[in-house]
Amino acid sequence: MDQLSAGRKLERAFEELGKEKALSFEVDLDTDAASLKALDAASDPEPGEEIPDEVAELLSGAKITVTVQSKKPLEKSGEKDLVGTAVKVSTADGDLFEYRMIGDYTYLRADMDAMGKTMGSPLPDPDDLPPEAGAMKDVLQGKWVKFNTEEMNEAAAEGEDAEGGGAAPSLDSKTQKKLVKALRNVVAREVEFKTTGGEDGTEHVTATAPFRTLITELLGEIRPVVKDLPPGMELPTAKDLKDAPNAKVTADFTLKNGELSQVHIDLAKLAENAKVKKLGLTLRMREGTLPGAPAGATTLDLPELMNGFLGGVAMSDAEIDTSGLDALPEDAY
Repeated sequence: MDQLSAGRKLERAFEELGKEKALSFEVDLDTDAASLKALDAASDPEPGEEIPDEVAELLSGAKITVTVQSKKPLEKSGEKDLVGTAVKVSTADGDLFEYRMIGDYTYLRADMDAMGKTMGSPLPDPDDLPPEAGAMKDVLQGKWVKFNTEEMNEAAAEGEDAEGGGAAPSLDSKTQKKLVKALRNVVAREVEFKTTGGEDGTEHVTATAPFRTLITELLGEIRPVVKDLPPGMELPTAKDLKDAPNAKVTADFTLKNGELSQVHIDLAKLAENAKVKKLGLTLRMREGTLPGAPAGATTLDLPELMNGFLGGVAMSDAEIDTSGLDALPEDAY
């Protein structure tokens, strides 16, 4: 009875989130630099490929804040219903990267000096760029810039067509329902729920499951539903996952008056033999207020974006280490 009660409370909490028109949450890695270094060492990296201290410090203190606002309740919203989206990556030293998609434009800014130090390759001084660099100077100075979102999407689509890619297949509503049903079946079989009361209307619902078993069964249920994934996006097989740790992982959901306020997942047991003090992932729900369009943002046109910063303006591949840029949200480009 407790299993059903706890699972139903959690399901209702997520249903309430779906009724909101605006939602904001913050994600951070609950760990420290020493634990990340220990995890890296346990993976036996090649000499010179070890995680740099600067990167370990940045990751251990990084937080990602995401806000979405729609004209309709989120559970009923499609892409055309979205009013705006905002994503911010921050550290203990300040904001590292931020972008906002509002109306016809995408706005972005980044602390390029901090990013350059983290990647081990300082970026050029904005004052050294030629006049034709235009708004790229603002990018390097960490100022807000903007570009037309539709034009960028069209350019990206043209690039995919030129490479023979084309648009990625999407899941229709019927397929989505099949997917949700499949996932619920696995959760019902493999996840153990418990609930404990707290003070001031606070409850904790814990969900515990063996990691490898859960992931293997989830992928097994998903694979037939999303069999038409584009090339290069094949799902891992059970054989691929056979060496994954099967320790039990627990997710702690905090409910405040029935509403989800926080999720914490303890991942320390997955570290196995690595000397990890703490390793977890925390998600905190925040008031869903979408920030406005930044005032004074400089327009960054597509030729500048493609040929200026990315193509060269006195910057060659040898001068800039772009490793690590793939960790930035793809939507930002």
